[in-house]
Amino acid sequence: MKRRRKRRRKKRLRLIFAILSFLTLTSLPVIHVYATESKYRHIIYPGVYIEGLDVSGKTLEEAKRLIEENYEKVVIEKEIKIIAGDKSYSLSYSQLKPEYNIEETIKEAFNYGKDEDLLSKYSLIKKTRKKEYKLAFKYDTAAVKELLDKIDKEVESEAVDATITIEAGNVKITEASHGRKLKREELEESILNSINNQLSEELVEIKAPLQVTKPAVTKAELEKMNQKISGFSTKFTSSSANRINNIELATRAINGTTLMPGDTFSFNEIVGQRTRERGYKDAGVIIGDSIQSGLGGGICQVSSTLYNAVLNAGLKFTERRNHTLTLTYIPMGLDATIDWGNIDYKFTNTLDYPIYIEGYTKDKTLYFNIYSNEELSKYTYEMETEVYEVIQPKMKYINSNDLLEGETKVLKWGSKGYKVKVYRKTYENGKLINTEFISNDYYHAVDGQALRGTKKAPILAEEKKESVEEPDNSKAVEEEQANDL
Repeated sequence: MKRRRKRRRKKRLRLIFAILSFLTLTSLPVIHVYATESKYRHIIYPGVYIEGLDVSGKTLEEAKRLIEENYEKVVIEKEIKIIAGDKSYSLSYSQLKPEYNIEETIKEAFNYGKDEDLLSKYSLIKKTRKKEYKLAFKYDTAAVKELLDKIDKEVESEAVDATITIEAGNVKITEASHGRKLKREELEESILNSINNQLSEELVEIKAPLQVTKPAVTKAELEKMNQKISGFSTKFTSSSANRINNIELATRAINGTTLMPGDTFSFNEIVGQRTRERGYKDAGVIIGDSIQSGLGGGICQVSSTLYNAVLNAGLKFTERRNHTLTLTYIPMGLDATIDWGNIDYKFTNTLDYPIYIEGYTKDKTLYFNIYSNEELSKYTYEMETEVYEVIQPKMKYINSNDLLEGETKVLKWGSKGYKVKVYRKTYENGKLINTEFISNDYYHAVDGQALRGTKKAPILAEEKKESVEEPDNSKAVEEEQANDL
């Protein structure tokens, strides 16, 4: 009996020992996993980096100190160096007034893997995989824009066109020069990318992108203008001092104008607004069908003289209007009126070569010459006008009790009107090769005005009444009008 109890006790002990051994063997890995995970509950998992710095195994505070020492304090001392041509510029990060997201990034790094299940956490700890976090920060871009403005101002330069002056046939040409333009948007993008993506570098160097700008006019192109190809002149012998002043001012403004092929000339743009501040004075101008005093009077002689020089160079107008009345200094159909803000004279250089306009006054004569390539000198031009209708003026009468019946007194003589077509004949080496229509102009007739007597003569008076004959003074009136313009 005793022996049997002893055997049973031994069996029970063996069973208990076996159970305990089994439980011990099966729970060891779980305990190990749990112990390993517990070790990293308050520190960052292995393989975690912030901006290249290993923060594995560090607490939040330890990681914060590490990042601050390497970035928040150090980054402020960083700078971007910009090379623009032969100049150098620098931008310190401290000028950007940066605000870093260090705490947010460290918390994100600390929480890496913490929300996984136990086995996943253990796997992340034991099978280290690199996890990289980048810092981001807010900053004020005002310093970047100020620097770009400075570079713009100091580095950029305008291309300078070659210039030409011609005096008495003597040609002088200055060389052109290239300019330089900053590709501002491209440089700004490079700077901002460097700020956002290269925090770990102490010095960032950027080469500013510059673009070479070419001059529109070169010396070689201007050298093609080697000969006078046309000219025209008009006299202003009887003009007033004010009118002469205006003619000389406008002529000087046009003198030296160079037009490349395809360029358009605008009288109003070149001469500018006629103001007292710019030296213009009052003189006779045509307004409608009458002559009145106006600021800048007389400069229509400048536009008309230039118009004929341009016609004789083989060019046509793109915008031009004739006067309402005929003039004496220029043939009908060959004038060009202008009025600031309303009427302009324009033409485009349709030649294959540039042209140069020379304008000057001498001995009360206005000259315009056009220079271009000698190849064009084989062409000459002749302007032909055709008056195809003459409009006779009428005499308008006003009854007057100051004059006896049958008496008249002319207040203003009328002038004839005309309809004129203009043609241009082109000759090549003296041979007619083309006749082209240029314009169809209408000049108004100006009616006369006279008083007509209505007063009855005394009964006893036997005086013979004589009416005043109305001679045709149209031409005299036209000359008088033209001399006032």
